[in-house]
Amino acid sequence: MKKILISGASGLVGKKLSRKLYERGYQVEILVRSKSEKSGFKSYIWNYENGFLEEGALDNTYIFIHLAGAPISKRWTESYKKEVYNSRINSAQFIYDQMKKQNIHPEAMISSSAVGIYGQITSQQIFSENDPPAEDFLGNVCADWELKALQFEKLGSRVVRIRTSTVLSEKGGALEVLKKPIELNFGAALGSGDQYFPWIHIDDLVNIYLKSVEDVSMNGAYNAVAPDFVNNRELTKKIASHLHKKIWLPNIPKFIIKTALGEMSVLALEGSRISSNKIEHSGFKFKYNSLDKALTDVIN
Repeated sequence: MKKILISGASGLVGKKLSRKLYERGYQVEILVRSKSEKSGFKSYIWNYENGFLEEGALDNTYIFIHLAGAPISKRWTESYKKEVYNSRINSAQFIYDQMKKQNIHPEAMISSSAVGIYGQITSQQIFSENDPPAEDFLGNVCADWELKALQFEKLGSRVVRIRTSTVLSEKGGALEVLKKPIELNFGAALGSGDQYFPWIHIDDLVNIYLKSVEDVSMNGAYNAVAPDFVNNRELTKKIASHLHKKIWLPNIPKFIIKTALGEMSVLALEGSRISSNKIEHSGFKFKYNSLDKALTDVIN
């Protein structure tokens, strides 16, 4: 069996992806911060801050999938912004250095990234993989994250960068946060409501990763985003409809959201359309290509 080593396997996407790869016949092994993390897979302790990697972790790695990273949905204090950055960039550098040292040459390195690379702005532009990184916090994080992934080309690996949008799933993730005020009859659009909401169903995202593992023609950056463009106003109404609720409150003003969330408020108040053309032209077919279809699955 071909060994696939995964960092961040305990997260929302990592759990589903690990299970799917195992069911496809791969030997799934994972990197963990402590042995208390129960997964059912062979695990190795790593600590990139202290330069520790358990012996044998990298042996016979066919593909390395890098999903590790602190969530961006916590308040962006200066110290937490450093954690968001280091947990992605420094961890990738650490594994690269270890593979180089141990003479490990995986067939592929598949790295998570995010559509935040294009910047947290609301515009009429439809961003594609050819657009340059933005010069804001998330743009800088994603650009450096991807540069660390590209180093693996020096080991002879093809490198795939999955620029992920907001993931919709039946448990956990963004949808729980979005649903809560609507379920309590206090749902409302945020700010202008015109900001776009790039999204993807978790099953489609997992299948994009699976395709990245098995399709050796895949190389470079791919936007993992559904082809259905919706803004915050439409999103709020559609979630309410699937919950059999009504939106009766006016939009929540920007200043209230900025006061509550600080710098992180850009995640709620800004958003542009992201193109899915490249991944679709590679032959990928979305199972959930409309928001209504996705919400029917994850809510109903």
